[in-house]
Amino acid sequence: MGKLIVQGGTPLEGSVSISGAKNAALALLAASFMSRGEIILENIPEITDVNVMLDICIEMGGQGEWIGPGAVRLVVPDTIACKTPYKLAKKLRASNLLLGALVSRFGWAEVALPGGDNIGTRPMDLHIKGLSAMGASLAIEHGYICGGAQGSKRLRGAKIYLDFPSVGATKNIMLAASLARGQTLIENCAKEPEIVDLANFINSMGGKIRGAGTDLIRIEGVEALTGTRYGIIPDRVEAGTYMIAAAATKGKVLVENVIPTHLHGVTAKLREIGVEVEEKDDAIFVDGSGDFKAVDVKTLPYPGFPTDMQSQVMALLTIVPGTSMIVENVYENRLRVVDELQRMGAQIKIEGRTAIIDGVPCLSSAQVKASDLRAGAALLIAGMTAEGETEVCCAYHIDRGYEKLEEKLTALGAKIRRA
Repeated sequence: MGKLIVQGGTPLEGSVSISGAKNAALALLAASFMSRGEIILENIPEITDVNVMLDICIEMGGQGEWIGPGAVRLVVPDTIACKTPYKLAKKLRASNLLLGALVSRFGWAEVALPGGDNIGTRPMDLHIKGLSAMGASLAIEHGYICGGAQGSKRLRGAKIYLDFPSVGATKNIMLAASLARGQTLIENCAKEPEIVDLANFINSMGGKIRGAGTDLIRIEGVEALTGTRYGIIPDRVEAGTYMIAAAATKGKVLVENVIPTHLHGVTAKLREIGVEVEEKDDAIFVDGSGDFKAVDVKTLPYPGFPTDMQSQVMALLTIVPGTSMIVENVYENRLRVVDELQRMGAQIKIEGRTAIIDGVPCLSSAQVKASDLRAGAALLIAGMTAEGETEVCCAYHIDRGYEKLEEKLTALGAKIRRA
């Protein structure tokens, strides 16, 4: 299963370049199934989840391969198996996006109910509701969502209102609508930068999507999508993780290859804590050498504070003087990291979806276990601030979303190794 061993007490110093966005990459890989031509994607992070999506493509009858650093090539022919391999699909949540892509292009899909991090209930009801409104007939059978377009095997445009601005449902409906007949409107949709990146990618293939980044997306379905070459956006969560790591270790780090506007929620909260944050054109400088104060954090859909950064900011707040509070409004199991932080001496109480944190002067080293991707990152941050040597078990969770993690942290001065 692997573990990462980190020696605490060293401030991070230097610069780090951020990789392509995991959540954008996985969505674009799914969208590539809709193209009749060759797709070249650049700035793709070399992480476990991306390799799983490439393996899914290959096993279903397509071509998927790395053609250089950060670059992948996909070709999906007109005839493939429209059933995702269960053993691969259950490894990551984003495999559910193949539902919209397959039904849109091929008229049929059998998509295994997805896996990924166990961070709470993430039902597929909004996905199914959206595709059903476009004429899909879907059912859950034997661990798969099965079904497709009725009649002409082509979906039709519809007006769809999402009860919650679900990122996954917004993406799946966008994929399904791109090749549907007529116009689709998605109201109360997600606004995340990865949604905008997906829309831009589909448009580069010949799609017609407007309004991505707002709460109303308009999609005019087209007859076919063509091949393209496209570079994805930087990973705002990876960037935020290094920003918090710099602050927690009292370091000074320049985080490069970022879009600062994507990180305003994190930047604002770090400044409130007392961290000096300077935004540049495509970089952010973080100076954590000052005095910190307790704050309250509430996770919200973008542009609010991201749930994917909640565990990391909790690790920081465990050593901030005073009483801080975190309210998790998105995923109920995102507070599972608390048990592991308590092993390191953190003073945290849980009341429902709220964590009450009394800062301590310093954490102590311990053997801890990553329960999910972001919890793993949080425990590494905690380990870098702690006295002694901390072992973070189940490091495979971290490998799912962070490219060259040990290499980047070591370059910043962290004492970290894999065992």
